[in-house]
Amino acid sequence: MRCAALTGIAPEVIRDIKAGRPRTIELQSTNNIVTMATVEPGPSTHIFMTSIELADLGPGDAGICAFVLSSSITMKRMVEFSHGKFYEERERMSARVQVKYCASSIIKEVFHEGLMAPTEVEVLKSACYHAG
Repeated sequence: MRCAALTGIAPEVIRDIKAGRPRTIELQSTNNIVTMATVEPGPSTHIFMTSIELADLGPGDAGICAFVLSSSITMKRMVEFSHGKFYEERERMSARVQVKYCASSIIKEVFHEGLMAPTEVEVLKSACYHAG
């Protein structure tokens, strides 16, 4: 299955998502925001999430697949004052995405064409069977 990939997600966040409840996370890294801009939320939309950084991502790396319930990209304006004379105005873009755990998975192939291109991966869903 080929899907968009979010990289550099904290292991604690991934563990929390694996608990099964929907979670909303805020993304600020450029590669993750660009990737989320191409994802349309829906009941059949999957996204791969891993704690591995984009530069180190490769076949065999593990992560989770999650359903994308909702997403939004916003711009925040920040103003800093210094001694009442100088001020600095900055803008920060961020993406918020609500996800729900689907399955553990392993990367088969990585597709990334540059900084302003989304990161996609071909993944294999891990199957786990329990004797009853």
